[in-house]
This record gives sequence, C-alpha cells and structure tokens, in this order.
Amino acid sequence: MSALAWLLPGLPGVTGVLLVLAGGLRRGGTGHGAGLGRDGHGGTRPAGTGHVRTGQGAGREETGHVRTGHGAGHGRSGRGGGAGGLAGRAAPVGAVAVAAATLVLAVLAAFTRPASSVPLFAGLRAGVEVDGLSAVLVVTVSAVALAVLVFSAGDTRELSAENTRGPSTGGTRELPAGGTGEAGRARCRFFGLMLLFTAAMLVTVTAVDLALLLMGWEVMGAMSYALIGFLWRDDARVRSAGIAFVTTRAGDAGLYVAAGCALAGTGSLELAGLAAGARPWHDLVAAGIVVAALGKSAQLPLSFWLSHAMAGPSPVSALLHSATMVAAGAYLLLRAQPLLAVTGWAAQAAAWAGALTALLLGAVALAQRDLKQLLAASTCAQLGFMVLAAGTGALAGGTAHLVAHAAVKSLLFLGAGAWLAALGTKDLRELRGAARRHRLVGVTFGVGALALGGVPPLSLWVTKESILSVVAERSPALYLLSLVAALLAAAYSAKAVTAVWRPRDPWTRDDSERRGTGRVGRLEGLPLPVLALAAATLGVVGLPPVFEAWRRLLGAGGEPGPGGDGLLATGITAIAVTVAVPLAVRRRAPEAPPLLRDWLGLERVAVALVWRPVMALARSLARFDDRVLDGVVRSVPRAGTAAARLARGRAEAGVDGLVRDVGTVTARLAGLARRPQTGQVHTYFAQAAVGLLLLAVVVALAR
Repeated sequence: MSALAWLLPGLPGVTGVLLVLAGGLRRGGTGHGAGLGRDGHGGTRPAGTGHVRTGQGAGREETGHVRTGHGAGHGRSGRGGGAGGLAGRAAPVGAVAVAAATLVLAVLAAFTRPASSVPLFAGLRAGVEVDGLSAVLVVTVSAVALAVLVFSAGDTRELSAENTRGPSTGGTRELPAGGTGEAGRARCRFFGLMLLFTAAMLVTVTAVDLALLLMGWEVMGAMSYALIGFLWRDDARVRSAGIAFVTTRAGDAGLYVAAGCALAGTGSLELAGLAAGARPWHDLVAAGIVVAALGKSAQLPLSFWLSHAMAGPSPVSALLHSATMVAAGAYLLLRAQPLLAVTGWAAQAAAWAGALTALLLGAVALAQRDLKQLLAASTCAQLGFMVLAAGTGALAGGTAHLVAHAAVKSLLFLGAGAWLAALGTKDLRELRGAARRHRLVGVTFGVGALALGGVPPLSLWVTKESILSVVAERSPALYLLSLVAALLAAAYSAKAVTAVWRPRDPWTRDDSERRGTGRVGRLEGLPLPVLALAAATLGVVGLPPVFEAWRRLLGAGGEPGPGGDGLLATGITAIAVTVAVPLAVRRRAPEAPPLLRDWLGLERVAVALVWRPVMALARSLARFDDRVLDGVVRSVPRAGTAAARLARGRAEAGVDGLVRDVGTVTARLAGLARRPQTGQVHTYFAQAAVGLLLLAVVVALAR
C-alpha cells in the first residue's frame, strides 16, 4: 500500500497540471492573453502601494456575472470556442470526479496508514506517511475540496464572465465572435489550479520531512497567488494577489531557516527528529517554524494579507480559508508541538500570538460591513485558537477545532458566494433579507454562523471549549483573553446572521443596476446541506468516549477534554451574546472605529516599518550599484581606451618620425648630390680631375 501514499496527492496534482495545460491551448480566439501572471500592471506590487486598501475596500470583488441575453454569458461561452468550449464543459466534471476519487483514497489511507520514501540527496530521503494527525487532515482536505468543486461546477459564471471581458474599465466588453472559447479555457485553468492547490496541501500534511513539506508549502503559495488573481484583467485583483503572495513569502523564509538549521544541527530534515537537536539549533528551528506558520495562517502582525485574498472568486476563498493555505500554518504548529514544548519560549510565543490574534481580529470582524471581509477576519481569529492550542499543548482540541472550522468556514464562504452570484453584492447592508429570499442558503448559512459563534450544541462550541479547558490549566491570562475572543466570535457571527435574516425595509427603494442572476443553481446548493450537517455534528468528538478515542488517534494522551462546567458557561454566554446582537442592531449601535474596519492599520504599519525602509535601502543600493560598481566597470574600458589612444599617439609619433627623418636625410643627401650636376663640361672635367687626384692619394697612402 506504499504507492497509495504517493497516489493520494499525485492524482489531483497530475490532473491539475493537465487541466492547466489544456486551458492554456490557443486555437483561434481574439488574441487576448489568457495566461496567469500577466500582471504588467503591478501584479507583484508589495503591500502598501496605495492602490488597494485593506478593510472595506480591500480586494474589491466585482460581481460581473452574466446578464441574460449578453454574449459573454455562461451559456454562450459553453457552446462555442472549439477546443476551449469542450475543455470548459469537461473540466468541471473531471475535476469533481477526481476530487471524489481523492476523497475515497484519503479514507482508504486513513485506515491503512501507508508510508513511502524516495532518495532525495546524498544521505537524505523525502517521504510521505499517513499517521493519526495526517489521517484526519487528508480526509478533511479532500472532503472540503470536493464540496467546493461541486459548488464551482454549478457556478462558473463568476469565472467565465469576468475572464471574457477586456481589461477592466468599469464596463462589460463583449468578446468578438469566435472568442467564446476563452471562457471555457478559463474554467479549465481554474479547476486545474484548484486541484493543484488541493494536492499541495495533501503533500504538506503527509510529508515526514521538511524538504518535501517545503515543496508542498511553496506550490500552495504559488497556487494561492494564481487563484486570488485568477480574474487577472482586473488590476486591483492582481495587485491583491501580489500583496498576499509577497506577505506570505516574507513568513515563508522562516521555513528555509528552519530547514537549514535542522540539517546543520541534526543532519536530518525529518519532522519527528526536530526536537532532538541541541541548542542553539533547535531554538533556531523553532523560531523559523513559528514565523512561517504565523505568516501562512495570517496571524498578527501579518494578518492583513487575508483581507486582500478576498479578491479571488468565492470558491477560492472557501477552500483557502477552510482546509488549505491558512490551515497549513496551524497544522505545522500542531505537528511541531514537541519541538515547541522543548524550547519553552516558542510555545509561549505561539500561544500569545494566537490569543492576541483571536481577540483583536475578532474585534476587526465585528467592525466589518462586507460579508467576505467579516469572514476573513473571523478566519484569522479562529486560527488564533488553533495556534493557541499548539502553544499550550492542546493537540486533540486544536485538531478538532481545525476540522470543525474547515466545515463551518467552507459553508459560510460558499453561502456568501451564492448570494454574490444571485444578488450581485456582499455588502451586509444590501444583503438584508437575503436569507429569506434564498431559504436553502439562508438556513445553512445560519447553521454555519451559529456554529462559528460557539452556540450549543453546534460543533465549535465543543471544540473551542476543548482548547479553553487546556488553556485554563496553563495560564489564567491566556484563558481570559480566549474567553473575550470567544464572546467576540459569538458577536460577529450573530451580526452576520442578523444581517441576512433581517426583513428588508419595504420603503427602501433600490434603483441601482443589479448584475446578479437572481437565483442559486442546484449544484451550488448541493454541498451546502452536507457542510451544514458537518458544522452541526462534528462537535461529537468532544463527548467523553469519542474524545478518548480521538486522543489515542492523535497520540495526545493525558490531554483533558471539555469540561461540563466550561461547556455550560461558554454555551450560555454565546447564546446571550447571540440574542443581544440583534437587539443592538435594531437600536442602531454606534459605528465601529475606522481603525478596526481598516484591519488595525496593519498594512500601513508594514508599509512604514518594512516596505518604505526596504525600498529606500533598495534605491540606495541601486544608486551605489549604478554610480560606484557600474562606474568602476565603465571606467575600465574607458581607461583602456585612453591608454590605447596614448600608446597609439606615441607609437605614431615615433615610427612616423623615424620614417620622416630617413626621408629628410635622404632628400638632403640627394640635394647635396644634385648640386655638382650643373650641366657644364668644364665643371665635370674639374670634378674628374679632383677625383683622380684623391684616388691617387688614397692609393699612395695604401702602399
């Protein structure tokens, strides 16, 4: 069964590559670029360039859905375009089938626990293994991916309509005839990228060494960039993708530091042996892992990138926020918990970072007016509970919370995406009454939101208390922060439920142009009840018999389960807050501070403390390079040229002077020789006489 360990991530990975390649095929069309990464408008611009704001305006998502009768519509794009249209029709079906097969393989792997490794470098091997923790994660990732892809198969309008438009100018520009296959190719690429995203997460959670984990980690980051900026003709989306990518890359550097220090300290990259290293190596490894995990999970102070991630299509948000990408950081800390415990300080750092994020980002979520921004901030806050669990040793509770949160958050984002498609908005003020108009989405969204708030008997009520029971034994201060964060969770969840279920004001006149479809498709609604059922029932792991088996599965012996008193207290409090929020809304509660709506100004702080100094240093180094280093390089040929000219001048002067001197002497001698040639006979006779006389003298002297 060792092949199963590689087949599990390999099936969606290979299929994803093939779909992306198929989506890149060009036959005819209009010549519009279809590839990802054509971000000539600043797609990799770092955070804080001033073009995209966090908070309410961050990652603004144009709805841009199909209007009936318009050529860029869903139906037309699916029927034309030759190879592009065929690929667009086949991609959703193929992706869903592969996701279903991956889920079957994940369940099989969870029971059989396969393991395999291959040589990587001299003395190093890269391997995958499904143990207790990864068994839980592979099933969770595969199940959520299947639900999201089923939803995406029913709602490809958000993908096709935007990508069949020209560069974003605020209007919808139809493609000329013959270009409709571009929408099909876009859908093909989208489903391929989603499968690659899933495969990268499966590699991450099954890797037994840092080398393979880094590969999955990096591919996941690249896929997140491609998916957030998938609708690449919108410059704002591409800039948001660049901000998210650059910010997470800053944290990812810690994982490279951890890998290098682990290799230097222990000679191995295996995750199981990280805690065995000696100081200072295991301290450096722990520091790198904590930094990488906090960045990936959008914890303080790098939380702002998750606001920009909302620029992606709703299915991307659902998958990214639930079972991939941001969950990878929490998983890594749970996996590295023995290392955190050995260092001591790393566990404390993770615990405090998680608690503060849960508290402060909970307040940010409560202040939001945009539904997706509210859910994004709540993701940071809920991941804070998982990071807190890793720091305090609550492995079983943290893992249970991760699984339950994956179901809840995917449900909420898919519900938000369904309303965005149907109504053309994600503004909470404009979503008033949305749940009453679309009852299936409204009921399932309500279940997910109440579960997110910790309302009993839903899942996060139990899983959150399983974390708090451990935190209470470790630190009263952390426990107090966690309790306040739990109250905020109930408040922002109640705010979302109240907004969508509150009756629409009959006197409100809305004469703005809507671009929503007005309906929720069958495939879009299909995964919602299943996810709602999971969100409601996954708290069963907190029951004493089940929690004992859960601890054995994860190897978390001795960890206390949720206590009855704690469950009662948090449950009653969550219910009280949930009831109080609608009353406060009716009385028109005061506006939240702008700082909270702007995500605590974290991006501006990053710009001031990191971006501007780094860019100033870069400009200084560029000037030094241009003026000094390049000046030295340029001076070398200049000096050579000058020396050559000088040498050439001297050589010319010497050689030409010698030639001229020889000529001058010869000419003078010739002039002297020419003087006796007067043409007079008596002169010649006199010269002959003198010559004979001289010859006679010479002969006489010679004797």
